[in-house]
Amino acid sequence: MIYFLVGVLAVFLFWMVSTYNFFVSTKARIKAAIQEIGNQLKRQADLIPNLESSVKGYLSHEKKIFEALTDARKSVEKAVKSGNLQEMADAGSKLASILPQIQVVVESNPEIKGSEVVSKLMDELRDTADKIMYARRLVIDLTADFNVKRVSFPSNIVALIFRFEEQPGLATPLEGEHVSVKEGELKTPKVNL
Repeated sequence: MIYFLVGVLAVFLFWMVSTYNFFVSTKARIKAAIQEIGNQLKRQADLIPNLESSVKGYLSHEKKIFEALTDARKSVEKAVKSGNLQEMADAGSKLASILPQIQVVVESNPEIKGSEVVSKLMDELRDTADKIMYARRLVIDLTADFNVKRVSFPSNIVALIFRFEEQPGLATPLEGEHVSVKEGELKTPKVNL
């Protein structure tokens, strides 16, 4: 009989310690997940403006080359249509002066990759948004697990003994437009490029 009571007490103590450890570790993981949201928001604040200005700089460089090339091409076409030898010579000189710039760009970058640069920016934006969303989802899940266990029997006994308070999770208003879905939002969006 004494072995039975010792066994029951040992199982009870093991359960109590493991339940306590669940609350403590989950609370720490909630705090870490909230810090990760801050980390990703900081990453977004630091990275996105730098990427944006890099893309703008790259695209403006490409734009200048394309504009100069287009102007030279138009000058050549105009000169050819006019039949004026001096205009054709001037247009040829204009085109010849642009070629070294184009050659430098092509040698350092065989393909003009403006769309690739923009695509990389979009990938970074999507990746950052996904990381923030994942960190938020983790806070929501951990908070829900903690709060459910806190009010469920018999783990609520440990929560009461050690005064584990409800974890707030992410604060979201319970009223407003975000809690209802409008008819237009039920339709599949169409993308037209």
